[in-house]
Amino acid sequence: MNRRDFPKIHFYDQDFVDIYDKSWSWLNDYWINPATEEKDPEGYFIYPQGNSLIIEQFESIFSSFFLVYSNRNYPANQNIDYFYARQEENGAIRWKYDIRTNKPVTDEQNPEGIGMPLFAWAEFNLYHKSANKRRIREIMPVLQKYMDWIIGAFKKENGLFSVPAVAGGMFNSPRGGVFYPVDFNAAMAINAAYMSALGDILNDKDLSFQYKRMYFSLKTRINSMMWDNVTLFYHDLDSEEHRLPQKTIAGFWPLLAEMPNADKANALISHLNDPKTFGTSHPFPSLSADSPDFKESGEGFCGSVFPPLNFMIIKGLEKYQRYDMARECAIRHLYYILEALLPNDQKEKGDVFEAYLPCKEGKAVLTGHPDFPRARYMPYVGLSTIALMIENIIGLSISLPRKTVDWIIPNLEIMGIEKLSLKRNLITILSNKSLRGWEIQMESEKLYYFTINILDQKKKTLPIPSGKCSMLIDKL
Repeated sequence: MNRRDFPKIHFYDQDFVDIYDKSWSWLNDYWINPATEEKDPEGYFIYPQGNSLIIEQFESIFSSFFLVYSNRNYPANQNIDYFYARQEENGAIRWKYDIRTNKPVTDEQNPEGIGMPLFAWAEFNLYHKSANKRRIREIMPVLQKYMDWIIGAFKKENGLFSVPAVAGGMFNSPRGGVFYPVDFNAAMAINAAYMSALGDILNDKDLSFQYKRMYFSLKTRINSMMWDNVTLFYHDLDSEEHRLPQKTIAGFWPLLAEMPNADKANALISHLNDPKTFGTSHPFPSLSADSPDFKESGEGFCGSVFPPLNFMIIKGLEKYQRYDMARECAIRHLYYILEALLPNDQKEKGDVFEAYLPCKEGKAVLTGHPDFPRARYMPYVGLSTIALMIENIIGLSISLPRKTVDWIIPNLEIMGIEKLSLKRNLITILSNKSLRGWEIQMESEKLYYFTINILDQKKKTLPIPSGKCSMLIDKL
Protein backbone atom coordinates (compact mmCIF):
# COMPACT_ATOMS: atom_id res chain seq x y z
CA MET A 1 0.00 0.00 0.00
CA ASN A 2 1.37 3.38 -0.98
CA ARG A 3 2.00 5.55 2.07
CA ARG A 4 0.98 8.63 0.08
CA ASP A 5 -2.58 7.29 0.23
CA PHE A 6 -2.65 8.29 3.89
CA PRO A 7 -2.85 11.88 5.14
CA LYS A 8 0.59 13.42 5.53
CA ILE A 9 1.46 15.39 8.65
CA HIS A 10 3.96 18.20 9.15
CA PHE A 11 5.61 18.79 12.52
CA TYR A 12 8.83 20.41 13.69
CA ASP A 13 10.08 17.13 15.26
CA GLN A 14 10.76 14.74 12.39
CA ASP A 15 10.73 11.71 14.74
CA PHE A 16 7.03 12.36 15.39
CA VAL A 17 6.36 12.43 11.64
CA ASP A 18 8.37 9.24 11.11
CA ILE A 19 6.55 7.21 13.76
CA TYR A 20 3.22 8.45 12.38
CA ASP A 21 4.20 7.30 8.87
CA LYS A 22 5.53 3.98 10.16
CA SER A 23 2.32 3.34 12.07
CA TRP A 24 0.28 3.31 8.87
CA SER A 25 2.67 0.83 7.24
CA TRP A 26 2.80 -1.39 10.36
CA LEU A 27 -1.00 -1.63 10.43
CA ASN A 28 -0.90 -3.60 7.20
CA ASP A 29 0.36 -6.68 9.09
CA TYR A 30 -2.70 -6.95 11.34
CA TRP A 31 -5.63 -7.16 8.92
CA ILE A 32 -6.56 -10.82 8.67
CA ASN A 33 -9.18 -12.60 6.60
CA PRO A 34 -10.64 -15.30 8.90
CA ALA A 35 -11.50 -17.55 5.94
CA THR A 36 -7.94 -17.71 4.60
CA GLU A 37 -6.05 -16.46 7.69
CA GLU A 38 -3.99 -14.37 5.29
CA LYS A 39 -3.29 -10.64 5.44
CA ASP A 40 -6.14 -8.74 3.81
CA PRO A 41 -6.97 -5.01 4.21
CA GLU A 42 -10.65 -5.96 3.89
CA GLY A 43 -10.36 -8.41 6.81
CA TYR A 44 -10.47 -7.78 10.55
CA PHE A 45 -7.96 -5.82 12.62
CA ILE A 46 -6.47 -8.52 14.86
CA TYR A 47 -3.21 -8.98 16.73
CA PRO A 48 -2.31 -12.69 16.36
CA GLN A 49 -1.42 -14.29 19.71
CA GLY A 50 0.30 -17.65 19.32
CA ASN A 51 -2.09 -19.91 17.44
CA SER A 52 -5.21 -17.96 18.43
CA LEU A 53 -7.07 -15.30 16.48
CA ILE A 54 -9.10 -13.39 19.07
CA ILE A 55 -11.09 -10.27 18.24
CA GLU A 56 -11.60 -8.03 21.29
CA GLN A 57 -14.33 -5.46 21.95
CA PHE A 58 -12.13 -2.98 23.88
CA GLU A 59 -9.39 -2.73 21.27
CA SER A 60 -11.87 -2.79 18.36
CA ILE A 61 -13.73 0.21 19.77
CA PHE A 62 -10.56 2.17 20.57
CA SER A 63 -8.80 1.40 17.28
CA SER A 64 -11.72 2.96 15.37
CA PHE A 65 -10.58 6.35 16.75
CA PHE A 66 -7.42 6.30 14.62
CA LEU A 67 -8.60 4.16 11.70
CA VAL A 68 -11.02 6.99 10.78
CA TYR A 69 -7.95 8.92 9.55
CA SER A 70 -6.77 6.24 7.08
CA ASN A 71 -8.44 7.97 4.09
CA ARG A 72 -10.64 4.86 3.87
CA ASN A 73 -7.65 2.56 3.23
CA TYR A 74 -8.81 0.65 6.30
CA PRO A 75 -12.51 0.36 7.26
CA ALA A 76 -12.83 1.90 10.73
CA ASN A 77 -16.15 0.16 11.41
CA GLN A 78 -15.18 -3.36 10.27
CA ASN A 79 -14.37 -4.84 13.69
CA ILE A 80 -17.30 -3.09 15.37
CA ASP A 81 -19.71 -4.54 12.81
CA TYR A 82 -18.32 -8.01 13.59
CA PHE A 83 -19.56 -7.60 17.19
CA TYR A 84 -22.97 -6.33 16.08
CA ALA A 85 -23.35 -9.38 13.84
CA ARG A 86 -22.75 -11.68 16.85
CA GLN A 87 -25.51 -10.11 18.98
CA GLU A 88 -27.58 -12.77 20.75
CA GLU A 89 -31.36 -12.96 21.07
CA ASN A 90 -31.27 -11.39 24.56
CA GLY A 91 -29.15 -8.47 23.30
CA ALA A 92 -25.81 -9.78 24.62
CA ILE A 93 -22.58 -8.91 22.84
CA ARG A 94 -19.56 -10.62 24.42
CA TRP A 95 -16.16 -9.03 25.01
CA LYS A 96 -14.06 -11.49 22.91
CA TYR A 97 -14.63 -13.95 20.09
CA ASP A 98 -12.51 -16.61 18.45
CA ILE A 99 -12.65 -15.44 14.85
CA ARG A 100 -12.07 -18.97 13.53
CA THR A 101 -15.21 -20.35 15.18
CA ASN A 102 -17.16 -17.09 15.80
CA LYS A 103 -17.74 -18.38 19.33
CA PRO A 104 -17.47 -16.08 22.39
CA VAL A 105 -14.44 -16.44 24.64
CA THR A 106 -15.30 -16.31 28.35
CA ASP A 107 -13.46 -17.29 31.52
CA GLU A 108 -14.09 -17.92 35.20
CA GLN A 109 -13.43 -14.29 36.11
CA ASN A 110 -15.92 -13.02 33.53
CA PRO A 111 -18.42 -15.81 32.81
CA GLU A 112 -20.89 -13.51 30.98
CA GLY A 113 -18.11 -12.01 28.84
CA ILE A 114 -19.22 -8.45 29.56
CA GLY A 115 -16.94 -5.74 28.11
CA MET A 116 -16.70 -1.98 28.42
CA PRO A 117 -19.93 -0.57 26.86
CA LEU A 118 -18.55 2.14 24.60
CA PHE A 119 -20.05 1.37 21.18
CA ALA A 120 -22.13 4.57 21.13
CA TRP A 121 -19.02 6.70 21.81
CA ALA A 122 -17.27 5.06 18.85
CA GLU A 123 -20.35 5.45 16.62
CA PHE A 124 -20.65 9.17 17.45
CA ASN A 125 -17.02 9.64 16.41
CA LEU A 126 -17.50 7.58 13.23
CA TYR A 127 -20.52 9.72 12.34
CA HIS A 128 -18.54 12.96 12.64
CA LYS A 129 -15.81 11.56 10.39
CA SER A 130 -18.15 10.02 7.79
CA ALA A 131 -21.52 11.89 8.06
CA ASN A 132 -23.26 8.56 7.50
CA LYS A 133 -26.65 9.10 9.13
CA ARG A 134 -28.09 5.93 7.62
CA ARG A 135 -25.59 3.87 9.58
CA ILE A 136 -26.84 5.40 12.86
CA ARG A 137 -30.41 4.49 11.92
CA GLU A 138 -29.42 0.90 11.12
CA ILE A 139 -27.29 0.18 14.20
CA MET A 140 -29.50 1.95 16.77
CA PRO A 141 -31.73 -1.12 17.43
CA VAL A 142 -28.56 -3.18 18.09
CA LEU A 143 -27.23 -0.60 20.57
CA GLN A 144 -30.59 -0.33 22.35
CA LYS A 145 -30.88 -4.11 22.70
CA TYR A 146 -27.31 -4.24 24.02
CA MET A 147 -28.02 -1.57 26.64
CA ASP A 148 -31.22 -3.39 27.67
CA TRP A 149 -29.22 -6.61 28.19
CA ILE A 150 -26.67 -4.86 30.42
CA ILE A 151 -29.41 -3.15 32.45
CA GLY A 152 -31.31 -6.42 32.91
CA ALA A 153 -28.25 -8.50 33.78
CA PHE A 154 -26.03 -6.19 35.82
CA LYS A 155 -27.99 -3.25 37.28
CA LYS A 156 -28.58 -3.38 41.05
CA GLU A 157 -31.28 -1.77 43.17
CA ASN A 158 -29.05 1.20 44.04
CA GLY A 159 -28.87 2.13 40.32
CA LEU A 160 -25.21 1.13 39.89
CA PHE A 161 -23.87 -1.77 37.83
CA SER A 162 -22.02 -4.73 39.28
CA VAL A 163 -19.68 -6.54 36.88
CA PRO A 164 -16.32 -8.32 37.27
CA ALA A 165 -13.46 -5.81 37.55
CA VAL A 166 -11.69 -7.49 34.60
CA ALA A 167 -14.51 -6.29 32.30
CA GLY A 168 -12.47 -3.08 32.02
CA GLY A 169 -9.45 -5.05 30.81
CA MET A 170 -7.32 -4.30 33.91
CA PHE A 171 -6.49 -7.97 34.48
CA ASN A 172 -4.14 -7.81 37.52
CA SER A 173 -5.06 -4.42 38.96
CA PRO A 174 -5.12 -4.54 42.79
CA ARG A 175 -8.86 -3.95 43.10
CA GLY A 176 -9.67 -6.68 45.63
CA GLY A 177 -13.26 -6.63 46.88
CA VAL A 178 -14.63 -4.52 44.02
CA PHE A 179 -18.34 -5.05 43.41
CA TYR A 180 -19.22 -1.78 41.66
CA PRO A 181 -16.28 -0.84 39.36
CA VAL A 182 -15.99 2.90 38.76
CA ASP A 183 -14.73 2.46 35.18
CA PHE A 184 -17.65 0.29 34.06
CA ASN A 185 -20.25 2.53 35.68
CA ALA A 186 -18.68 5.64 34.13
CA ALA A 187 -18.53 3.85 30.76
CA MET A 188 -22.27 3.11 31.02
CA ALA A 189 -22.84 6.82 31.62
CA ILE A 190 -20.63 7.72 28.64
CA ASN A 191 -22.52 5.28 26.44
CA ALA A 192 -25.88 6.64 27.64
CA ALA A 193 -24.76 10.22 26.90
CA TYR A 194 -23.73 9.27 23.36
CA MET A 195 -26.89 7.19 22.84
CA SER A 196 -28.79 10.39 23.64
CA ALA A 197 -26.62 12.31 21.15
CA LEU A 198 -27.28 9.67 18.47
CA GLY A 199 -31.00 10.03 19.23
CA ASP A 200 -30.63 13.78 18.57
CA ILE A 201 -28.94 13.03 15.21
CA LEU A 202 -31.96 10.88 14.29
CA ASN A 203 -34.28 13.61 15.61
CA ASP A 204 -35.80 11.03 17.96
CA LYS A 205 -36.72 13.05 21.04
CA ASP A 206 -37.99 10.05 23.05
CA LEU A 207 -34.78 8.13 22.51
CA SER A 208 -32.67 11.15 23.35
CA PHE A 209 -34.61 11.85 26.55
CA GLN A 210 -34.57 8.20 27.68
CA TYR A 211 -30.77 7.97 27.62
CA LYS A 212 -30.21 11.51 28.88
CA ARG A 213 -32.24 10.57 31.96
CA MET A 214 -30.16 7.42 32.40
CA TYR A 215 -26.94 9.46 32.12
CA PHE A 216 -27.99 11.97 34.80
CA SER A 217 -29.16 9.18 37.09
CA LEU A 218 -25.75 7.49 36.88
CA LYS A 219 -23.93 10.81 37.20
CA THR A 220 -25.76 11.57 40.46
CA ARG A 221 -25.02 8.14 41.93
CA ILE A 222 -21.36 8.05 40.92
CA ASN A 223 -20.74 11.56 42.27
CA SER A 224 -22.49 10.85 45.58
CA MET A 225 -21.22 7.31 46.20
CA MET A 226 -17.83 6.96 44.46
CA TRP A 227 -16.26 10.41 44.99
CA ASP A 228 -14.12 10.75 48.12
CA ASN A 229 -13.71 14.24 49.60
CA VAL A 230 -10.48 13.26 51.37
CA THR A 231 -8.59 11.61 48.51
CA LEU A 232 -10.31 13.89 45.93
CA PHE A 233 -10.75 10.87 43.71
CA TYR A 234 -13.35 8.41 42.38
CA HIS A 235 -13.11 4.93 43.92
CA ASP A 236 -14.55 1.46 43.31
CA LEU A 237 -17.17 0.25 45.80
CA ASP A 238 -17.46 -3.09 47.60
CA SER A 239 -20.72 -5.02 47.96
CA GLU A 240 -21.63 -2.91 51.03
CA GLU A 241 -21.19 0.28 48.98
CA HIS A 242 -18.03 1.23 50.90
CA ARG A 243 -15.31 2.98 48.92
CA LEU A 244 -12.21 0.83 48.38
CA PRO A 245 -8.84 2.46 49.17
CA GLN A 246 -6.95 2.01 45.89
CA LYS A 247 -6.61 4.89 43.46
CA THR A 248 -6.43 3.28 40.02
CA ILE A 249 -6.55 4.88 36.59
CA ALA A 250 -10.18 3.67 36.45
CA GLY A 251 -11.00 6.70 38.62
CA PHE A 252 -10.47 9.03 35.63
CA TRP A 253 -13.27 7.57 33.49
CA PRO A 254 -15.79 9.99 35.14
CA LEU A 255 -13.71 12.84 33.62
CA LEU A 256 -14.51 11.57 30.12
CA ALA A 257 -18.15 11.21 31.23
CA GLU A 258 -18.14 14.90 32.27
CA MET A 259 -19.30 13.94 35.75
CA PRO A 260 -17.25 16.16 38.10
CA ASN A 261 -18.29 19.79 38.55
CA ALA A 262 -15.60 22.45 38.13
CA ASP A 263 -14.20 22.07 41.66
CA LYS A 264 -14.12 18.27 41.56
CA ALA A 265 -12.62 18.35 38.06
CA ASN A 266 -9.81 20.67 39.24
CA ALA A 267 -9.10 18.37 42.17
CA LEU A 268 -9.16 15.23 40.02
CA ILE A 269 -6.98 16.79 37.30
CA SER A 270 -4.47 17.94 39.93
CA HIS A 271 -3.61 14.25 40.47
CA LEU A 272 -2.30 14.16 36.89
CA ASN A 273 0.36 16.73 37.86
CA ASP A 274 1.19 15.21 41.24
CA PRO A 275 4.27 12.92 41.08
CA LYS A 276 3.05 11.21 44.27
CA THR A 277 -0.09 9.92 42.50
CA PHE A 278 -0.48 10.00 38.68
CA GLY A 279 2.00 12.70 37.61
CA THR A 280 4.88 10.29 36.92
CA SER A 281 7.47 11.27 34.32
CA HIS A 282 5.71 9.12 31.71
CA PRO A 283 2.03 9.99 32.02
CA PHE A 284 -0.10 8.20 33.27
CA PRO A 285 0.46 5.10 35.45
CA SER A 286 -2.38 2.60 35.79
CA LEU A 287 -2.02 2.70 39.60
CA SER A 288 -1.35 5.67 41.86
CA ALA A 289 2.35 6.01 42.73
CA ASP A 290 1.52 6.29 46.46
CA SER A 291 -0.11 2.83 46.49
CA PRO A 292 1.82 0.10 48.35
CA ASP A 293 1.16 -2.09 45.28
CA PHE A 294 2.68 0.39 42.81
CA LYS A 295 5.65 -0.98 40.87
CA GLU A 296 8.08 1.17 38.90
CA SER A 297 8.62 -1.85 36.66
CA GLY A 298 4.94 -1.67 35.67
CA GLU A 299 3.92 -5.25 36.51
CA GLY A 300 0.82 -5.13 34.33
CA PHE A 301 -1.76 -2.81 35.86
CA CYS A 302 0.34 -2.13 38.97
CA GLY A 303 1.84 0.96 37.34
CA SER A 304 2.35 0.40 33.59
CA VAL A 305 1.33 3.13 31.16
CA PHE A 306 -1.22 1.93 28.58
CA PRO A 307 -1.95 4.03 25.43
CA PRO A 308 -5.78 3.58 25.43
CA LEU A 309 -6.04 4.74 29.05
CA ASN A 310 -3.87 7.76 28.25
CA PHE A 311 -6.16 8.45 25.29
CA MET A 312 -9.17 8.27 27.61
CA ILE A 313 -7.64 10.77 30.07
CA ILE A 314 -6.54 13.18 27.33
CA LYS A 315 -10.05 13.13 25.83
CA GLY A 316 -11.38 13.75 29.35
CA LEU A 317 -9.10 16.80 29.69
CA GLU A 318 -10.57 18.12 26.42
CA LYS A 319 -14.07 17.94 27.94
CA TYR A 320 -12.90 20.54 30.49
CA GLN A 321 -11.10 22.71 27.89
CA ARG A 322 -7.66 21.76 29.25
CA TYR A 323 -6.24 21.74 25.73
CA ASP A 324 -2.72 22.88 26.70
CA MET A 325 -2.39 20.17 29.32
CA ALA A 326 -3.85 17.55 26.96
CA ARG A 327 -1.29 18.48 24.32
CA GLU A 328 1.63 18.59 26.73
CA CYS A 329 0.75 15.12 28.09
CA ALA A 330 0.31 13.73 24.57
CA ILE A 331 3.76 15.05 23.56
CA ARG A 332 5.44 13.63 26.68
CA HIS A 333 3.73 10.28 26.15
CA LEU A 334 4.85 10.16 22.52
CA TYR A 335 8.45 11.00 23.45
CA TYR A 336 8.50 7.97 25.76
CA ILE A 337 7.08 5.79 22.98
CA LEU A 338 9.90 7.07 20.72
CA GLU A 339 12.50 6.34 23.43
CA ALA A 340 11.40 2.69 23.48
CA LEU A 341 11.38 2.54 19.68
CA LEU A 342 14.90 4.03 19.41
CA PRO A 343 16.62 2.95 22.67
CA ASN A 344 20.09 4.22 23.57
CA ASP A 345 20.95 0.77 24.95
CA GLN A 346 21.89 -1.22 21.87
CA LYS A 347 21.31 -4.54 23.73
CA GLU A 348 17.60 -3.74 23.95
CA LYS A 349 15.63 -4.19 20.72
CA GLY A 350 13.46 -1.17 20.02
CA ASP A 351 9.77 -1.33 19.12
CA VAL A 352 6.39 0.08 20.07
CA PHE A 353 4.62 -1.74 22.89
CA GLU A 354 1.34 -2.45 24.62
CA ALA A 355 2.59 -0.94 27.91
CA TYR A 356 5.42 1.27 29.17
CA LEU A 357 7.35 2.05 32.34
CA PRO A 358 5.87 4.92 34.39
CA CYS A 359 9.06 6.52 35.76
CA LYS A 360 11.62 6.13 32.98
CA GLU A 361 11.85 5.17 29.32
CA GLY A 362 11.32 1.58 28.22
CA LYS A 363 8.70 -1.12 28.05
CA ALA A 364 6.92 -2.38 31.16
CA VAL A 365 7.41 -5.89 32.52
CA LEU A 366 5.21 -8.50 34.17
CA THR A 367 7.08 -11.13 36.19
CA GLY A 368 6.48 -14.63 34.88
CA HIS A 369 4.94 -13.37 31.64
CA PRO A 370 7.69 -12.86 29.04
CA ASP A 371 5.02 -12.18 26.38
CA PHE A 372 4.01 -8.94 28.18
CA PRO A 373 3.97 -6.31 26.87
CA ARG A 374 3.13 -7.29 23.32
CA ALA A 375 5.45 -5.68 20.77
CA ARG A 376 4.01 -3.61 17.92
CA TYR A 377 0.57 -3.79 19.51
CA MET A 378 -0.97 -1.42 17.00
CA PRO A 379 -4.60 -1.55 18.26
CA TYR A 380 -3.27 0.42 21.25
CA VAL A 381 -0.23 2.26 19.89
CA GLY A 382 -2.08 3.80 16.92
CA LEU A 383 -4.15 5.83 19.38
CA SER A 384 -0.98 7.67 20.38
CA THR A 385 0.98 7.79 17.14
CA ILE A 386 -1.99 8.67 14.89
CA ALA A 387 -5.10 9.89 16.78
CA LEU A 388 -3.33 11.94 19.49
CA MET A 389 -0.84 13.15 16.88
CA ILE A 390 -3.60 14.62 14.66
CA GLU A 391 -6.09 15.69 17.34
CA ASN A 392 -3.93 16.91 20.21
CA ILE A 393 -0.35 17.49 19.08
CA ILE A 394 -1.27 19.13 15.77
CA GLY A 395 -4.63 20.10 17.32
CA LEU A 396 -7.26 19.39 14.65
CA SER A 397 -10.90 18.56 15.41
CA ILE A 398 -13.03 17.64 12.40
CA SER A 399 -16.78 17.19 11.93
CA LEU A 400 -18.10 16.27 8.49
CA PRO A 401 -21.82 16.71 9.18
CA ARG A 402 -21.17 20.16 10.62
CA LYS A 403 -18.65 20.93 7.82
CA THR A 404 -16.27 22.27 10.45
CA VAL A 405 -12.55 22.04 11.13
CA ASP A 406 -11.35 23.47 14.46
CA TRP A 407 -7.64 24.07 14.92
CA ILE A 408 -6.41 24.74 18.44
CA ILE A 409 -2.80 25.95 18.33
CA PRO A 410 -1.19 26.59 21.73
CA ASN A 411 1.86 28.15 20.06
CA LEU A 412 2.90 29.03 16.54
CA GLU A 413 4.92 26.24 14.95
CA ILE A 414 5.45 24.81 11.49
CA MET A 415 2.88 22.03 11.40
CA GLY A 416 -0.32 20.80 9.80
CA ILE A 417 -1.92 18.07 7.72
CA GLU A 418 -1.93 17.43 4.00
CA LYS A 419 -4.45 15.55 1.83
CA LEU A 420 -6.80 14.37 4.56
CA SER A 421 -9.84 12.83 2.87
CA LEU A 422 -13.16 14.06 4.23
CA LYS A 423 -15.80 12.20 2.22
CA ARG A 424 -14.44 12.94 -1.26
CA ASN A 425 -13.03 16.27 -0.08
CA LEU A 426 -9.24 16.37 0.28
CA ILE A 427 -8.13 19.12 2.64
CA THR A 428 -4.72 20.56 3.50
CA ILE A 429 -4.05 22.94 6.41
CA LEU A 430 -0.49 24.10 7.10
CA SER A 431 1.05 26.85 9.23
CA ASN A 432 4.31 28.35 8.01
CA LYS A 433 6.42 31.42 8.63
CA SER A 434 6.78 33.57 5.52
CA LEU A 435 8.25 37.01 4.89
CA ARG A 436 4.82 38.42 5.77
CA GLY A 437 4.74 36.64 9.16
CA TRP A 438 2.93 33.51 10.30
CA GLU A 439 0.62 32.28 7.60
CA ILE A 440 -1.95 29.46 7.38
CA GLN A 441 -2.26 27.91 3.94
CA MET A 442 -5.35 25.90 3.06
CA GLU A 443 -6.54 23.83 0.14
CA SER A 444 -9.92 22.15 -0.24
CA GLU A 445 -12.24 20.84 -2.94
CA LYS A 446 -15.40 21.99 -1.15
CA LEU A 447 -16.47 24.74 1.21
CA TYR A 448 -16.10 24.19 4.96
CA TYR A 449 -15.96 26.34 8.09
CA PHE A 450 -12.60 26.77 9.74
CA THR A 451 -12.20 27.89 13.36
CA ILE A 452 -8.73 28.79 14.53
CA ASN A 453 -7.89 29.30 18.19
CA ILE A 454 -4.34 30.53 18.87
CA LEU A 455 -2.94 30.73 22.37
CA ASP A 456 -6.48 31.36 23.62
CA GLN A 457 -5.89 34.96 22.48
CA LYS A 458 -7.12 34.87 18.91
CA LYS A 459 -10.19 32.93 17.83
CA LYS A 460 -11.89 33.29 14.49
CA THR A 461 -14.32 31.26 12.37
CA LEU A 462 -14.14 31.72 8.62
CA PRO A 463 -15.78 30.02 5.62
CA ILE A 464 -13.03 28.40 3.55
CA PRO A 465 -13.92 28.26 -0.16
CA SER A 466 -12.86 25.51 -2.55
CA GLY A 467 -9.38 25.84 -4.02
CA LYS A 468 -6.29 27.34 -2.39
CA CYS A 469 -6.25 30.23 0.05
CA SER A 470 -4.18 31.56 2.93
CA MET A 471 -4.54 33.84 5.95
CA LEU A 472 -2.06 35.88 7.95
CA ILE A 473 -2.24 35.35 11.69
CA ASP A 474 -1.38 39.01 12.40
CA LYS A 475 -4.42 40.10 10.39
CA LEU A 476 -6.90 38.01 12.42
